[in-house]
Amino acid sequence: MSVFKYEKDADGIVTVTMDMTGPVNAMNAEYDVAMNETVDKLEAEQGLTGVVFASAKSTFFAGGDLNMLLAVKEEETEEFFNGIVATKDRLRRLEKLPVPVVAAINGAALGGGFEICLSCNHRIALNSKAVQVGLPEVSLGLLPGGGGVVRMVNLLGLTDALPYLLEGKKVDAAKALKAGLVHETVESLDELVPRAKAWILENKDSEEAAQQPWDRKGFRIPGGNANSPKLAQTIMMAPAMLRQKTRGLLPAPEMILDAATEAARLGFDNAQMVEARNFAYLACKTPQAKNMITTFFFQLNQVNGGGNRPKDVEKSKVAKVGILGAGMMGQGIAYSSAMSGIEVVLKDISQEAADKGKAYSEKLLDKRIARGRMTEEKKADILGLITATADDADLQGCDLIIEAVFENMELKHKITKATEGYLADNGVWGSNTSTLPITQLAEGSSKPENFIGIHFFSPVDKMPLVEIICGEKTSDETLARAFDYVRQIKKTPIVVNDSLGFFTSRTFGTYIDEGIRLVQEGVHPIQVDNMGKAIGMPVGSLTVHDETSQQLSHKVISTQKDMGLFVEPADGDAMTEMVNWIYGEHNRGGRHHGGGYFDYAADGSKTVWQPLVEKYYKEDHGLEEQDMKDRLLFRSVVETLKCLQEGVLRSVADGNIGSIMGIGAPVWTGGYLQFINTYGAKKFVARCKELQAKYGNRFEPPAIVVEKAESGELFS
Repeated sequence: MSVFKYEKDADGIVTVTMDMTGPVNAMNAEYDVAMNETVDKLEAEQGLTGVVFASAKSTFFAGGDLNMLLAVKEEETEEFFNGIVATKDRLRRLEKLPVPVVAAINGAALGGGFEICLSCNHRIALNSKAVQVGLPEVSLGLLPGGGGVVRMVNLLGLTDALPYLLEGKKVDAAKALKAGLVHETVESLDELVPRAKAWILENKDSEEAAQQPWDRKGFRIPGGNANSPKLAQTIMMAPAMLRQKTRGLLPAPEMILDAATEAARLGFDNAQMVEARNFAYLACKTPQAKNMITTFFFQLNQVNGGGNRPKDVEKSKVAKVGILGAGMMGQGIAYSSAMSGIEVVLKDISQEAADKGKAYSEKLLDKRIARGRMTEEKKADILGLITATADDADLQGCDLIIEAVFENMELKHKITKATEGYLADNGVWGSNTSTLPITQLAEGSSKPENFIGIHFFSPVDKMPLVEIICGEKTSDETLARAFDYVRQIKKTPIVVNDSLGFFTSRTFGTYIDEGIRLVQEGVHPIQVDNMGKAIGMPVGSLTVHDETSQQLSHKVISTQKDMGLFVEPADGDAMTEMVNWIYGEHNRGGRHHGGGYFDYAADGSKTVWQPLVEKYYKEDHGLEEQDMKDRLLFRSVVETLKCLQEGVLRSVADGNIGSIMGIGAPVWTGGYLQFINTYGAKKFVARCKELQAKYGNRFEPPAIVVEKAESGELFS
């Protein structure tokens, strides 16, 4: 009982203050014992008036023990299911106590934490940014297994519950109050438990206050049950709509929808068993859950927590950043920096170009105002932080300057030499290059130790990842300061070593290249794109090449060849051949240059550019769909392995997070390296050899994965 402090006051109210071992309260073996003992004691308590659940931690309750969920094996499914049923039983006993039970929510209550709250008759939350409530299990390949699906459907109705369940929607205290997830809020922490006790005393004579809505006589689910004509169409159409969204690659949303529908069809306790069965299936039998838990919780925390940040360098903040180039990338970096309160100097070769770059921020801020997410005053403050200029002198005193101009080594050297003198003492110079080696770019700097790559992704305001690239002479202090800046603007930084294309551009290029090869082998362009989407990529390889532009590919390839950096890839250079034909001969530069593989109409629709079909398409190409899908996926996995083997990637976590957040790797894989862990290294090596024999040496399994296959070790 020591981790659940149990105090009964003179009014007969018991306050249970959760203070478990470790930094947070979590559903683990310690919780099982503490909650079981607490419920036993409450059921036996004489003169009980009510119960308040509170937390001694800064969070209310953090949720389930993910280490345990990661370790559970398929053969343990029955035992795991029984454990879930026992967890549900404790919460069911809690909500059936003959007195009111109140959750005093002082901080985040997510997942299992919110399931405890839902088991209470009344929920009071502190009106603070620290408070978030919701059920985000779907983002980890799971569903709420402690009664969350069933209680949310009974509380809100099926239609209103689904966004919280299928999207993992999280809300603050004010929004939770409006949605009916909490009943009231208080403004200070000191008010929280006293208000909970006061509510109990105000309602101690009310039988209804001690009953959950779904346990009251005559209860009806808001919006009707599954037999309601209003819901019939929703229930009929939802699976097909969900399948279209997940492409059948993510089992968790399907299991959630099934449990939610059954919650609207069956009685409360029978629906709980469906939820338990579905949760056990996801946790014990699906690789997607293990992949997503590993990457989106453990490895994301490792990366954001500074796993590759030098530990002995004091943390820093950027007060003033200079951005050279107010085009698509520069304007996005300016917006993200100003939104974080950083003074920004946005410089271009003309005042008109600089002003146009600043106008991008104004447009985004106006959208926030239109959605009720910002005031005019706040907009004015943010815009006031951005100085649009054509004058180098305005860069004076910048802690950090980020160059975001065209991928040309000579141009970048010229700009570096002309403007790095405006940096503050020991200021950092960052290049937003996506392909050019940082060590060579740093040759244009008088202080190469202060030079680093800071590679953003487009559109900058939406993309969460930044790839930090260290050159041969980049100092630990420079790396630490670049890392701190990326965290300051609320983005996720991966750290890699220098290489042509680094990690993300190099690996991303293989997805495009393999799509091109499939076209050249006779596969219809639409089928090529569909195969990419079938493995879980956001868009097909040809479409994404149209978006990034064949014109840019042509310039990058030409620059690399002029600099002597270009290396002929295994099995020939399909991308160069295609780009030279489609852009060099036909001036098809991509979507924003009049069209590429596709022609684009004003309404956003697209059709295949017919000469592409006429030149390459063969109705009897003979390629199997599974081979096509594996080729598109395995090319990128093999390239990621090479980056790890060559030391470009500093950690497995960076590879997984970078591949998903930067490249768009299928979410279900957990990233390109985590994919191998659940696919099986031996099976992966064997499949690579099959593809190598049929399609070429680019599928040869790198030594690093062959070693893992022999040793039985995982990539971790």
